[in-house]
Amino acid sequence: MLKHIIALIVLSLLAVVGMDYVQQVLDLLISAHTWISDTLMRVFSVDDAGIVAKNLIALLCMPLVIALIPSLIYWLIKRKWFPYFFEIAWIIWLVQIGALASMYVKPT
Repeated sequence: MLKHIIALIVLSLLAVVGMDYVQQVLDLLISAHTWISDTLMRVFSVDDAGIVAKNLIALLCMPLVIALIPSLIYWLIKRKWFPYFFEIAWIIWLVQIGALASMYVKPT
């Protein structure tokens, strides 16, 4: 438990000190999500089901692709499946959904 508290304090300190970099990473994540969403808009219809499918795929695409990068590197080195693939995907998904929720504007 003490290790978790120390890790939380150290990571919070790093986030506060490197807030400019955190903001750039979040902006990059949001702009990549927007690009994927805009690209998928050409494929899906503009009715409610098409919008839900487009948003779902756009939301799931980034965490899976980002988690796939260390998995591929690990597989090339060890020739085994990366054991933390889904944990990384979940963390990225949580960060992405937090950034998107903070920028969400309800459509009128």
